[in-house]
Amino acid sequence: MLRNLLGFCQIDQRTISSASCSHFEKKVPEKQKLFQEDNGIPVHLKGGVADALLNRAAVMLTVGGMADPVYQLAIASLPKKQDCLQSSQQSLGSV
Repeated sequence: MLRNLLGFCQIDQRTISSASCSHFEKKVPEKQKLFQEDNGIPVHLKGGVADALLNRAAVMLTVGGMADPVYQLAIASLPKKQDCLQSSQQSLGSV
């Protein structure tokens, strides 16, 4: 049992260490140039269309997340119309 576990760890180490890293090494300098370039675009939008869509989705979720509690608070703070009518009818009927 222990021998199988140790064998698995060795296989795992070999596959990770033998993986090709050259693909990632080529992209890093390109990305550094892109993000360090002074072109007036905020850094959170320099990734292109995907970053813009993610940013807009985050803004919409934030606004929606803030609007719902405000709406719920407004609903909870205002009395229901039926309650007001019933209480006024009861007070008039008891006189």
